[in-house]
Amino acid sequence: FSGVLSEEVLRALLELQERLAAATAWAPAAGRRVTLSDVCYAPLNPKEPRLGDCCVNSVTQYFQNNGTRLAMTATQTNGKETGTVDWRDHLIYCVNSPLSFKDITALELSCTADYGGP
Repeated sequence: FSGVLSEEVLRALLELQERLAAATAWAPAAGRRVTLSDVCYAPLNPKEPRLGDCCVNSVTQYFQNNGTRLAMTATQTNGKETGTVDWRDHLIYCVNSPLSFKDITALELSCTADYGGP
């Protein structure tokens, strides 16, 4: 992993997504401010979506848009070898198994997105 896909880039992306998710805009026709949840695609809760229900496709969804999960590490033993697993191991697993509710690393993180989908 390098430049384009580094922890620093993922953190910056997560921060940008959080700022965009918090953005509002005045809608003259509605006479009120609108938010992402007013206009997003929310397949699992289309009637009254909350922000977490919005389908946002991003690599950070493999960590449920959670910086704490992105920073996690764990010690893992495979046979006689012991090492540390981190976001890279989780990402590689999820790219190959995006519907998994728990990866096979010692992190045991879900690959599903924040909104509940793949």
